[in-house]
Amino acid sequence: MSMYYIVTGAAGFIGANLVKGLNDRGINNIIAVDNLKNSGKFRNLVDCEIADYLDKQEFLELLEQGQFDGCVEAVLHEGACSDTMESDGRYMMQNNYRYSASLLDFCLDQEVDFLYASSASVYGGGSEFRESRECEAPLNVYAYSKFLFDQRVRRCLPGASSPVSGFRYFNVYGPREQHKGRMASVAFHFTNQYRAEGKVRLFEGCDGRGNGEQLRDFVAVEDVVKVKLHFLDHPRPGIFNLGSGRAQSFNDVAVATVNACRTAAGQAALSLNELQAQGIIEYIAFPEALKGKYQSFTQADLSLLRAAGYQGEFATVEEGVARYVGQLLQT
Repeated sequence: MSMYYIVTGAAGFIGANLVKGLNDRGINNIIAVDNLKNSGKFRNLVDCEIADYLDKQEFLELLEQGQFDGCVEAVLHEGACSDTMESDGRYMMQNNYRYSASLLDFCLDQEVDFLYASSASVYGGGSEFRESRECEAPLNVYAYSKFLFDQRVRRCLPGASSPVSGFRYFNVYGPREQHKGRMASVAFHFTNQYRAEGKVRLFEGCDGRGNGEQLRDFVAVEDVVKVKLHFLDHPRPGIFNLGSGRAQSFNDVAVATVNACRTAAGQAALSLNELQAQGIIEYIAFPEALKGKYQSFTQADLSLLRAAGYQGEFATVEEGVARYVGQLLQT
């Protein structure tokens, strides 16, 4: 009997990168699960090898009928509504929490490795980013759906019959995110802005920080894939932060983006001050809709990830964004 790797959200940003990462290891017996209501996502899988594609609803029905019993090697669960501005709480809980719970129950019953996507949004407006209950305070229903599932996992971990590993993604950027619209990374949006208008726009300062000086933990999708495949090889149960471990500013991302574009055009790199003086970087008013719902600082505490055995290095914004923008410029 063939054993399959199931990747949910397989046509999405991180899911498609994971499918490609598995392919690069010679693993093609992959069942790709997604909801192609946004049909443009299919492009993410064009250069990938899969054994079958299933719509999310059909997949859940087959799962509950026992069609996958005894033939699954591992489940990499990336499928979720990731729009943090989504206001339909019923949809969010059904799609993110209930769906995940069904997969968790299946993996525990079948003793199958379960690696799933959580989110750094569970930390809300806090300033400490440790995988610990007192640090968690979700600011929106998306974050709450992720938090609630993490809590469910914590309850089952002590008696779990197979490894369950959750990964709290920080600000992931990289190839195969073009379908995400407003939820795509700032590196993606800055590149498009600069190519179209010769300038990029950042938010003015908030929460006591200067213009463009809000700090986030930006992590390259290539590094996310490396971590997930490491845990596939060396299963360790638990919930782990998955970021670079360093906070960098939106100004850093803008400078890296613009200079990658300038370098590709044979122009000299410029400093932040020079880019501001020339009006290439400009600042717009902070949106009212985001006030009180915005993380001005995130930085992953990687202590648990390192203790679990992952020792790989993470790209800086300067390295990762330059590489990504170079790829975007070829499309």
